[in-house]
Amino acid sequence: MSNKVKGAVLPEQVQAEYRQATDYKRQLGSHGLYEQTRINERFYSGDQWYGVNCGDSRPLVRYNVIKRIGDYKMAVVGAQPVSVRFSAEGVPVTAASREAVEGYRRALRQGQTPESLPAEAAAQAMTAALTDYFATTAKRLKLEYLKQRVLRNAYISGTGVLYTYWDDGIRTGLYADEARTAPICGDIAAEVLDIEQVYMGDPSLEDIQQQPYVIIAQRRPVTEIQRLAKANGCRRWAEIRGDGENGGGHATLLTRFWKEWDEAGNTVIRVAQVCGNVMVREPWELGITLYPLAIFRWEEKRHQCYGESEIPYLIPNQIAINRTISAGVWAVMMMGMPMMLVNGDVVTQPITNDPGQIIPVYGSGEEVRDAVRYVDPPAFSTQLDQNVQGLIRDTMTQAGVSATLLGDVEPQNTSAIIAVREASLMPLTMMQNRFYAFIEDVARVWAEFWMAMYGNRGLKIAEEQGVWYMPFDGATCRNLLLNIGVDVGSADAYSESRTVETLDNLYNHGIINAKQYLSRLPRGTVPRMEALLQEMA
Repeated sequence: MSNKVKGAVLPEQVQAEYRQATDYKRQLGSHGLYEQTRINERFYSGDQWYGVNCGDSRPLVRYNVIKRIGDYKMAVVGAQPVSVRFSAEGVPVTAASREAVEGYRRALRQGQTPESLPAEAAAQAMTAALTDYFATTAKRLKLEYLKQRVLRNAYISGTGVLYTYWDDGIRTGLYADEARTAPICGDIAAEVLDIEQVYMGDPSLEDIQQQPYVIIAQRRPVTEIQRLAKANGCRRWAEIRGDGENGGGHATLLTRFWKEWDEAGNTVIRVAQVCGNVMVREPWELGITLYPLAIFRWEEKRHQCYGESEIPYLIPNQIAINRTISAGVWAVMMMGMPMMLVNGDVVTQPITNDPGQIIPVYGSGEEVRDAVRYVDPPAFSTQLDQNVQGLIRDTMTQAGVSATLLGDVEPQNTSAIIAVREASLMPLTMMQNRFYAFIEDVARVWAEFWMAMYGNRGLKIAEEQGVWYMPFDGATCRNLLLNIGVDVGSADAYSESRTVETLDNLYNHGIINAKQYLSRLPRGTVPRMEALLQEMA
C-alpha cells in the first residue's frame, strides 16, 4: 500500500506495522531496546545489585558514578536558558519597518487601535509576536520541566521525545465576540513520550520528518478508549477489550501518523487511531505539514533513527566499583569484628559477641584457652582504597567529567577554574547543538499548530510593561516562510560571580553609577531590589 492513498488504512495493517517495529526494537543491541532501557533505569536510580543473591550478611555498597555523570551532563546541556526567535524569509527588516512595528505594538500595549501596517511590516510584527508568544506558551506548558524529562529519557534510553497535540478542552479565556458569549477553546498541549512508545516506519532514516509513518503506542484504560471511540462515531466501541495477561482494564491505543500529498504537491499529516482490530477513529487531517514530534538523541548512530545511551558502556565499571568497595568494607568489618569460634562442649550458654560479654568457662586452663577464639582475617591490601578511587576517577574522566567540572575544588583562582571548565566542556558542544536543534524542532511544530488551528484570536504577550494581546490570523501567516533561531543565555557556575566582578570594576572606575550598578546585579542578589531602586529615584 502506498501511504499516498488517502484514508487507505486498516486496523490489521496498523497492528502488523506495530508488531514489526516491536520486533525490530527487541533486536537492538545485546539485550534489545526494552530490556536494556530497564537495566539502564535500575543502574541510574541506584538499584545496582538487582538479581544478585548475596543475602543480607554482607554490606552491598553503591557508589553511583552513572547517576553523577548523567546528572552533570544533563545539567550542562539543558541548564542554559534558551529563547526562540522567529523571522520571515524574504521579508526585509529596515529601520523604518522596525519603527513602524514598535509603534504598532505600543498602540496595542496602550489599548489603542493602531493603523494597519504595510505587508512587510505586518509580517515582521507577526514574527515578533510569535517570538514573544513562544515564551508565553513555554511557561504555560512548563517547557523547562519537559526539557528535563526529555534529557533524562535520552540519557537512560538514548532517545527523548516531545509530542505536541491539539486539545479541544483547553480554555483560553478569549472570546470570539465583544459580548464575551462565545468562548474560544482549544490549544496545544505537550507530553514527553518514552522511546518505547514511539515506532518509526523506516528505522534507517535519521530524520523523523522523512519517515513514511510514525506510530505512537499508549496504554489507556479501556473505558477511556471506548469513550473516545463513541465520541468519534465508532459503532464497534463495545468490542474494545483489555489486552493484558488476564484481560485487564487497560489496552494499547495505536495512533498512526503519515504524510499525504495533494495534486499541487502540498503536504498534509493524516492520523488514524486503532485499538486491537477496532478503528477507534477514522483517518482525519491534522491540519499541519510536520509530524508533531521532536526528538533528541543522546548519541547518534549512522542510519539509525533511535539514539544510544552511554550507560551500557559504564555498567561494567560501575559493577567493578561496587564490588571493590563492598569487598573493602567487608574486610574492614572482619578486622574490627572478626568471626568467633566457640567450643560448644565447653561453652553451653548463648554467645552474642557483644563487647564486654562475660562467658563462664569451666575446666582446665587449656580448655579455657580453646573454648573461645577469633578467626584471623586474611591480609588486607592497603592499596585497595587507592585502586577503587583511581577506578572511579578514570571512569568519570573517560566519560568527560572531572573534579573541576563537578565543583569539587576550592575556587581560589576563579579565572583558572573557568578556563579549565570551558576547555573541558568543549566535547559537550555537539550534544548541546543537537539539543538546541531539538528546541528549534519544537518551535517549528508549535508554529504549525498556531497557523493551522488558531484562526482569528489574540496572542498573549507578557512584557515588563504589562500583558496585552496581539491580533492574529493564522490563515494570513500560512504563506510565511519562517526562520527559527535559538538564542542561548549564560548559566555556568561562575556567571553570576563574573557579572558582579565586572560591575564592581565598572563602578569603582566611575563608568556606571550606583543605580546602574544595582539594576544590573543578578536577580536575588539584593532583597527587594525594586523598592530600593524606587527609593533612589
